Amino acid sequence: MTETLAQPLTDREALPVELVDEAGRAVGACPVSEAHQAPGRLHRAFSVLLFDPDGRVLLQQRAAVKTRFPLLWANTCCGHPAPGEPVLAAAAVRLAEELGLATTLTEVGVFRYQAQDNVTGRVEHEWDHVIVGILDAGMPRPDPAEVAAYAWIQPEELRDALADDPASYTPWLADVLEIAEAARHAGRETAR
Repeated sequence: MTETLAQPLTDREALPVELVDEAGRAVGACPVSEAHQAPGRLHRAFSVLLFDPDGRVLLQQRAAVKTRFPLLWANTCCGHPAPGEPVLAAAAVRLAEELGLATTLTEVGVFRYQAQDNVTGRVEHEWDHVIVGILDAGMPRPDPAEVAAYAWIQPEELRDALADDPASYTPWLADVLEIAEAARHAGRETAR
């Protein structure tokens, strides 16, 4: 019996991304693969972080076939909206594609980062929209072409893990966690 690696049905590297300027305004488009070649082209992206009712966050270990940061642990899912596509709509599609999940999503912040993957030589240079949701029903059904594993973890345990072993996590995860947690805490304060 021959074992084959899961391969995505779509060549995600050929899909278009929306290039943005220093203020996050759309200025053009190019293929994913071009945007991630050194030195990297600033483009729109999103990072979804789901919480469960107990406050744990859902992480995924990126599949081995990923062209950037394979096998590192990341937030629930990430992606790029097509040029002109609403970020929340694109995030909902990726959440379903990668993990077979659906829930209400809310954008809670944005940040910019740049990081080089020393393993693949690719570069992330992203204007990243942070999106959160609560998963109170359903179990992840990961697509093996996208996700190697998943885990639920308390945010404080994740902060400790990021400090103790940063090389096991994607370079954007700490910022996503902080923005998502700040929004959750602010939401609790306004609900009082």
